[in-house]
Amino acid sequence: MTEHPGITLHGTGLDGVTWNILGQTYHPKASTPDCFAFEAYAPPGTFVPPHIHPTQDEYILMLEGVWKVILDGQTHFAKAGDLVRLPRGIMHGYFNESDAPGRAFFWVSPARRLNDLFAALHNVPDPAEVVRLAALHEVEFLPPPG
Repeated sequence: MTEHPGITLHGTGLDGVTWNILGQTYHPKASTPDCFAFEAYAPPGTFVPPHIHPTQDEYILMLEGVWKVILDGQTHFAKAGDLVRLPRGIMHGYFNESDAPGRAFFWVSPARRLNDLFAALHNVPDPAEVVRLAALHEVEFLPPPG
């Protein structure tokens, strides 16, 4: 798929697509072989546990709120306006531990199979199934500590 000119409106996803993934709302904003971009809305208490993208670089531009970010074993806090850089092969995860929602713009390069993964994860309630599906789409979730 090649990119075509246009505007993906606020609060919507590309071609009207919106995903619910473990309590978070994702709106895909662009999808080409070179780049996949999406907006994520994370209510308080939601998170994406530590995982690795072995074939992709990922970036998060925080738009609202504060997220705890685990990056290569170190804890950081990202707030509105901050850019989080997540090079391929580096363990990372994020957690909204605040009492306010968080919103961020993500982009991943190259896109690989991330769009397909999110489509597969839509409304899947079982974390074990999320982990299984992620492994089939080049994302490796790490086991919980201890």
